[in-house]
Amino acid sequence: QVQLVESGGGLAQPGGSLRLSCAVSGFTVTSEIMSWARQVPGKGTEWVSGMSSVGREEYYADSVKGRFTVSRDNRKNILYLQMNNLQPEDTALYFCVRNYGYLGPNGERGQGTQVTVSS
Repeated sequence: QVQLVESGGGLAQPGGSLRLSCAVSGFTVTSEIMSWARQVPGKGTEWVSGMSSVGREEYYADSVKGRFTVSRDNRKNILYLQMNNLQPEDTALYFCVRNYGYLGPNGERGQGTQVTVSS
């Protein structure tokens, strides 16, 4: 059974950091292109970052480039998103996505973890 379970969200101050985790079961993170995306009510879904399957190539949206870092632990089968210098506009529901071959916000996703950035 495929499961993607996100965790690590919460409340952060502007300039703060959070690390999100996506624990995967039912497939291996090394076999799939994986992404992080975020959703804000009324604003749709935004693709944030992604990682290729074999080469560990990293991809970022311009809005987070230089602040967010995607990584994975192959042994634990977990995808991470390290978020630094968080800003109020980063407030959203974040979820990981099993992309089925194409980077983007679409695919099989978890329930998400809420990130709120506020002073």
